[in-house]
Amino acid sequence: MLSLLFMTKKKKRTLEETVLLIQQGDRHLLDELIDAYKPFIAKTVSSVCRRYIYESDDEFSIGLIAFNEAIDKYSKERGSSLLSFSEVIIRRRVIDYIRKQTKNQHISIDITNTSQDEDSAGSVIVNELSLDDFHKKNDEKLRKDEILNFQKLLTTFDLSFSDLVENSPKHADARKSAIMTAKMIVENPELKELLFEKKRLPIKQLEKMVKVSRKTIERNRKYIIAIALILSNDYVYMKDYIKGVLDK
Repeated sequence: MLSLLFMTKKKKRTLEETVLLIQQGDRHLLDELIDAYKPFIAKTVSSVCRRYIYESDDEFSIGLIAFNEAIDKYSKERGSSLLSFSEVIIRRRVIDYIRKQTKNQHISIDITNTSQDEDSAGSVIVNELSLDDFHKKNDEKLRKDEILNFQKLLTTFDLSFSDLVENSPKHADARKSAIMTAKMIVENPELKELLFEKKRLPIKQLEKMVKVSRKTIERNRKYIIAIALILSNDYVYMKDYIKGVLDK
């Protein structure tokens, strides 16, 4: 369903190329990358903790530190992607944190080969296939819960998923423009308050702030509202799709 609303991510610069620039000293780019991949970090940490993780949670902070560590240690020669390598590091650090915080261990997840070179993306987890299956099932559950929660929120704005599919902009540029308009609403306290209070798009105010016509705003009204709702809440998976559109 979500794939019908958003384009597949296509980057001008690969993550690996970005990391190389960061390792060469571009600290500003590091901040941008970490901020951009907060949804990925939250999703990875959530899959370990088996619950939604918010940015205020200690586990999320551990995930941020681990992602930064992965960026520092990553090497293209290892033959894996940065995200695959980061996922191993994040999961390992979060599990270590949970172990320290919990006297009675109830989480049947373990790391092996801890004496081996931690930088190797080939480092494995005990019962790797079973663990991968666990994470896939857990991700599916979290994604399903997120979509159900989003559907309930949409109904308060008299919208549905079918409305979004039917009203999704057909062209990539139009989708990106609509998402940027939604982002503008979320980042503007006055517009955001109007949206949530009136349960409708503040078209009159938006007209003065965007370059697109009123007709275009009205045509994409439902889509813009939906994106604004996603950006205003902790929808980790759906934000991944939005990020893909903005990054291409």
